[in-house]
Amino acid sequence: MLAPTPVLSGYVVPLANGVGGVEQTLQMMRQLFNQCKTNVQIRQAATNTIFLTPEKDEYSEAEAIFNFVRDNIRYVKDVNDIETLSTPMMTLEGRLGDCDDQTVLLAAMLESVGYPTRFVVEGYRVPGEYEHVYLQALVFDQFISMDPTEQKYMGWSPPNPVAQMVENI
Repeated sequence: MLAPTPVLSGYVVPLANGVGGVEQTLQMMRQLFNQCKTNVQIRQAATNTIFLTPEKDEYSEAEAIFNFVRDNIRYVKDVNDIETLSTPMMTLEGRLGDCDDQTVLLAAMLESVGYPTRFVVEGYRVPGEYEHVYLQALVFDQFISMDPTEQKYMGWSPPNPVAQMVENI
């Protein structure tokens, strides 16, 4: 079976080096999902995913959306030496993306049904260097970590970061 083939489009945006580039990327990620969280396709995917969960059970709804992205979006690296970002619709249609693509899709789906999110960027080798992003969602007045790129449970986060930046919302 072949992968879905959504129509791709894009443009090049030069990024600063280091923390400045990470902050630019986070800003673009937030813009992408803020523009898309009201998209009918994204909201439909979220509401279809939570439809059979107990009504008003925030944890079950958030977990269903997290599990959907974790289990149905294949991890694929960016183009070599190029940071790429996909819209949540492209990630959903193509069913693939790296950590930022999966995180943007997860954020858009969660926010489309009422769960605020924030991004967490971490590095694991060198202090001050960042290499991975996931999110935290506000569920029952508590932020819960969600990393859809790992076959782990909702609430798990990568261990032992040597660098971490948590977005303010």
